[in-house]
Amino acid sequence: MSRIQTTVFILVALIALVVGLTVYRVLDREPPADPTRMLDAGIILLPQSRPVPVLSLTDQDGEAVQTDELQGKWTLLFFGYTFCPDICPATLAELRQLRSGLPEAVRERLQPVLVSVDPHRDTPEQLGKYLKFFGEGFIGLTGSLDDIQALANGVGIPFIPGDTSRENYTVDHSGNLVIIGPDGRQRGFIRAPLKVDKLREQLPALLSQTE
Repeated sequence: MSRIQTTVFILVALIALVVGLTVYRVLDREPPADPTRMLDAGIILLPQSRPVPVLSLTDQDGEAVQTDELQGKWTLLFFGYTFCPDICPATLAELRQLRSGLPEAVRERLQPVLVSVDPHRDTPEQLGKYLKFFGEGFIGLTGSLDDIQALANGVGIPFIPGDTSRENYTVDHSGNLVIIGPDGRQRGFIRAPLKVDKLREQLPALLSQTE
């Protein structure tokens, strides 16, 4: 083989390598988010992200957690309580089902958080026991009622506190989820009831975004 032929062969091989790597990267990347399909899945994104109120709460292990520490992963914030008779167990079960059906790489970027709207009864210990029913990876937060209401109002999920003087009282709250990006800013909502199958299809594209 002449020197010219060798040079041409090397150039062709290099071009093929570059093209192959480019195709691999394109195919390996999550498809871009489709606004129409995301909306059909119940995902509502804000025109612009907005800050989350900075407050100090307590997790199920009794450790202090600043709300501005919810960074590095995509967080799904759910306001509920452990004595809830219907919405909460159903929503948390759906979240467990959703997470179990996601690819591992996507699941690792997703962080479900239950913020108690019933801090009178939801101690860290109670949250810990309750969340064990839904598997690993769930975080529970509790704190003062004023702080929790400030957080809920700040992210657009208000609730009506229960009458703690009554036995077996309930709390009027929403089943919607708050979407918080890896930067700790609110990106949108997921409407309840959760459409697990459609969310499983659409969340990977959303979670692939880095900003």
